[in-house]
Amino acid sequence: MSEDRLSEATGRGSESLGLAEALPAPANEDGSPADPLESLPPERPLPPVLSAPSREGWLTARRNRARLWWRRASPNLRGTVYMITALLVYAVMVGAFKHLGKAIPLVETLMIRQIIMSAVVCIIAGRSLPLAFKTDRPGLQIFRGLTTLASMLCGFSALLYIPLAQATAISFSQVLFVTVAAVLILKERVDAARWIATILGFAGVLIMLNPSSEGLNVWALMAVGGALFGAGITVSVRILGTSERTETILIYQGLVLMAVLAWPAFAFWVWPTPEQWFWLVLLSLFGTAGQWLITKAYQVGEAAALAPLDFSRLILAAFTGFVFFSEVPTLTTLAGAAIVIGATLYTMRRNARGHPGSDLSSPP
Repeated sequence: MSEDRLSEATGRGSESLGLAEALPAPANEDGSPADPLESLPPERPLPPVLSAPSREGWLTARRNRARLWWRRASPNLRGTVYMITALLVYAVMVGAFKHLGKAIPLVETLMIRQIIMSAVVCIIAGRSLPLAFKTDRPGLQIFRGLTTLASMLCGFSALLYIPLAQATAISFSQVLFVTVAAVLILKERVDAARWIATILGFAGVLIMLNPSSEGLNVWALMAVGGALFGAGITVSVRILGTSERTETILIYQGLVLMAVLAWPAFAFWVWPTPEQWFWLVLLSLFGTAGQWLITKAYQVGEAAALAPLDFSRLILAAFTGFVFFSEVPTLTTLAGAAIVIGATLYTMRRNARGHPGSDLSSPP
């Protein structure tokens, strides 16, 4: 008995040291050798691998967040976004117009621009195009079209004969006209902060104009006339925006402009070169986008609140003139621009202080 126990202990010790003989391979019930893989214990399932979010999912989340912010934004903040975007688009259009210069008659340029603009608006309207021709205020639509034509003729004429920064600076006198009209005609309430921003912005424009004893030339006065008619456009859009669609306003503008410009454009027609056609199409497309954006801005926001933002055009005009037309801004221009930037940023902050979510029922 003791010998058996001793041999058993010796065998166990040898197994623990790895010196014992290998155990016989497991067999099935019929005696055939079993599959080694079947004899292994079942493997534990691996933890799920967290995949990185796809780009589509990230874009969708960002888009939903932007939509939520847009729906909760105040009307004046929405108008601010539309206005700033319109000014950026207009900067490209003005640069293309300045590049064409006097090679193409002004009436021809405006006619081509309006034809392309009307075609784009009709394409965007699509099946709702018949509804876009329905208006409750045809007289005001015609008045706006004529006012737009007068503003274009005055403003673009000045743009061709005086520096880009100067023409843009003079056009800022429109801000005062709009603010006064907003109080007298639109019955909008203008608080002291917006009055101060408007007055300071106009003071910055006067500094940039740097008036002297020689006064202003006729083309500068044309720029002032363009600003005056531009104020009429702003007020009419604000009134029409309460009942008219954006497409309706742009379509009637096109009808009026093409009817008035048809004969002058035919009489002074000059066939553009391929390179000129490119710039004509470019300024027409960007002009269309700018028209839509600025119309939308004054439909959703108050005219007096958005008018000071128009000062941003000065920064864009100075940049365009310097880069593409070698126009170096003077010290007075830089000093006035600093005041204009301050007034613009302050106005944007005032517009953002709305009541988020107060207009969720209105369409975005």
